[in-house]
Amino acid sequence: MACFIVPAAEAVITTVATKVVESGEKKADSVKEEKHEAVQRVPFSRKLKWLNNMLWGGSALLAFEHVWHGEVVPYFPFLTAAGNPNDLVEMLQEMSTTGVTMAALTTLVWAGMVAAASAIEKRNVTEKTAQKQEE
Repeated sequence: MACFIVPAAEAVITTVATKVVESGEKKADSVKEEKHEAVQRVPFSRKLKWLNNMLWGGSALLAFEHVWHGEVVPYFPFLTAAGNPNDLVEMLQEMSTTGVTMAALTTLVWAGMVAAASAIEKRNVTEKTAQKQEE
């Protein structure tokens, strides 16, 4: 019914967080003198964009599915379950169980992606350091 609202709300929050992190990274880059490193690191703002894309994409697909099944309509109250108090309780329960689970699982998958990317970056740094020591 409205499970897509929870991941969409998380997507709004992470979009704002991404903008804040990006501005902080730009300030740090302007203060820091330019270093030429052989190994590129993925900025955290880009990693947050991965999460944003996953959340916005999933929310959009879920919203489309709910429109397709007639659970979301183009007139007030937009969610058909919001019109009936009995359905409203069921909708809130679905949001608190299914919606939260989907948002948490998406965030967990993203955390795995970030951990894998960080491990690859760390491996590349150690390889470059080892190559420099051999020279």
